Amino acid sequence: MTTPDALHRALHDPGPRFLPDEVARLLRTLDAPPRLAAHLRLVHDVAHELVGWLGPRYPALRLDREAVLFGAATHDLGKTVHVRELSGPGSAHEEAGRELLEAHGTAPELARFAATHASWTLPDIGLEDLLVSVADKIWKNKRVPELEDLVVRRLAEVSGRAVWEVFLDLDDALTAVGEGAQERLDFQAAHPV
Repeated sequence: MTTPDALHRALHDPGPRFLPDEVARLLRTLDAPPRLAAHLRLVHDVAHELVGWLGPRYPALRLDREAVLFGAATHDLGKTVHVRELSGPGSAHEEAGRELLEAHGTAPELARFAATHASWTLPDIGLEDLLVSVADKIWKNKRVPELEDLVVRRLAEVSGRAVWEVFLDLDDALTAVGEGAQERLDFQAAHPV
């Protein structure tokens, strides 16, 4: 069982952006592990950086910014049920997270991110889903070329720019975000599972 103080610290310690109030309330209701709350803050923070970077560079891009931020803030919520997956492999948390979010009143179009954040090759996957997936990787400086290529192609289509040019642009942005990985890893590790 999580101590209220440990979860409170994970939600309120200085560092990454705070989670939306409704997400923080849900984490308290679910007695979420502090490490999970810290992780969600980190991925949410990185998602803020990504959507902030995209806006001025791709003004024609139709993007549901709030959906990306909500998805990043809740993508691993199923790990409140499958706690072993906080420190080990597993995908049971994905569908469990979607179901948990819907059971707590989240609309299916927002709850989906819990199920799609590790499944970027699904047909008809949206750019918002891809960005949540990228944020969930790049927070710790993990680069996934297949995933990044999907984002590059979407951005090239929208902007009319050459794929190689978009690739270089995104690569620079992700490299810059990745430089803060050790600090983020330290923040997460400071909170108990």
